[in-house]
Amino acid sequence: MALTKLNGLMLKKMMIAGANRLNEKKQTVDALNVFPVPDGDTGTNMSLTALAAAKEAEKENSLSISHVAKAISNGALRGARGNSGVITSQIFRGFAKGLEGLEEADTKALAQALQQAVKTAYKAVMKPKGGTILTVAKACADSASKIAENTEDIDLFLQKIIEDGNAMLLQTTEMLPVLKQAGVVDAGGKGLLCLLEGAFESRNSIEVIKIAEPIKQDNFAALASVENTSITFGYCTEFFILVKNASEKIVQNLKTYLATIGDSIVCVNDEELIKIHVHTDHPGLALEKALTIGELSGLKIDNMRQQHTNRIDFSDTKPVGKQKEIGYVAVSPGDGLTEIFQNLGVDEIIQGGQTMNPSTEDILNAIEKVNAKTVFVLPNNKNIILAGEQASKLTKQKNVIVIPSKTIPQGISAMLNIMAEDSEGIQQDMLESIKNVASASVTYAVRETTFDGKSIKQGDIIGMQEDNITVISESAEKGAKDLLHKVVTEDAEMISIYYGADVTLQEAEEIKQYAEDKFSSCDVELHRGGQPLYYYIISVE
Repeated sequence: MALTKLNGLMLKKMMIAGANRLNEKKQTVDALNVFPVPDGDTGTNMSLTALAAAKEAEKENSLSISHVAKAISNGALRGARGNSGVITSQIFRGFAKGLEGLEEADTKALAQALQQAVKTAYKAVMKPKGGTILTVAKACADSASKIAENTEDIDLFLQKIIEDGNAMLLQTTEMLPVLKQAGVVDAGGKGLLCLLEGAFESRNSIEVIKIAEPIKQDNFAALASVENTSITFGYCTEFFILVKNASEKIVQNLKTYLATIGDSIVCVNDEELIKIHVHTDHPGLALEKALTIGELSGLKIDNMRQQHTNRIDFSDTKPVGKQKEIGYVAVSPGDGLTEIFQNLGVDEIIQGGQTMNPSTEDILNAIEKVNAKTVFVLPNNKNIILAGEQASKLTKQKNVIVIPSKTIPQGISAMLNIMAEDSEGIQQDMLESIKNVASASVTYAVRETTFDGKSIKQGDIIGMQEDNITVISESAEKGAKDLLHKVVTEDAEMISIYYGADVTLQEAEEIKQYAEDKFSSCDVELHRGGQPLYYYIISVE
């Protein structure tokens, strides 16, 4: 007898089986990522999102398909990782909306729910492109609407949807030039079909299906990675000097003096004022020097040693004390970068970025820990922005503003160039600053491919400007040097180099010296980033 309706328990079983299948195939999906970089993680992100959805579904024992669909949506919403995971969560969200109020669903109800799923997912993407997971999802939904008019048999209905979805998946290679060059289908579309295939194969199973063993992953709670004893200067001192059109000589003399009493110096000269950030044991001396230039405003002095102790002891407690106006959350892939963000005033750090994107819930938890009325979120990775925006929508008691920082340099620049004191002004400062920084990175190829006419072998060192591979080299040193010539322009003033976990200080200092020799008109700064997989991250302003 043909199966003509699905109830909640059936949908739960299918969700768990689909998530398990995607978990099994995640490496296959990851391998379809166009860029041959080590953080191509579409399959991993989709798998973690689906497993989070399955975990919530497992708790729901209702026969109502709408109740189970709602649980799936809630789990995916909070567990979403990366752009592919967020889009997947929106597919589940729309699907749940389409089934709202139903105890069971026939083929027509399922087809309507799939159309709602696609509609919701498309809304989540600002500029949808053909040849992506959205294209495959739409093909599945359109197929469902046609089939539902001719059959009530759910087995035939699902089988035909998957067939049509796979046919569209093959076409994605021709829809996007980057997919055609690499000779692959879209990774997100493949992941979606893996999930559907696993769900379909379990539809008639009488066995209890368990969720796959949890994937070992990093803890994405806020980090406290710097020991008190390693904080050389104890007071983070920030202020504005109200002076119009200060000369470069005045600014340089001030920086030189501050270097004698502290470190982590940031000196931003604007037409109306100079912004100072310095770590020192003698903030009074910094203020006295500044007063010889102009009046002071916006003074803030924090005891970093005390702050760090508090962060370690009470990181898992709810915020206490007086609520401040503005707070900051940032994603960081390395302990050195984490320290930099903390020194710039970021309240909560989420470990992640390359290779492992934090989930919506990770970001939400970090936001909740910040005792502020308005919280700015810096994703610092293009694949985390959607998860950040999703977390902002789940936050009820705070105003959350996600700055679309796609790179670490953009995030650092956003924090450095805050001049305003109100949230609207800070947002404008940040958005303007991320436009004015060029980002580049040096990593290695994880597989052989051809991209943009370039032949790339596994293990090659590749230099990237934003998303473009512009350098292929045999060593990280040469790759970094070649990349500098690509990214540094005639009007550049500042080069910041953040070296990764696999680079020694001596190697990094050689790159800094090279930059100083070749680009003498630029100030060159070297910082330990500690990021994995990426030998160097380079910022040019």
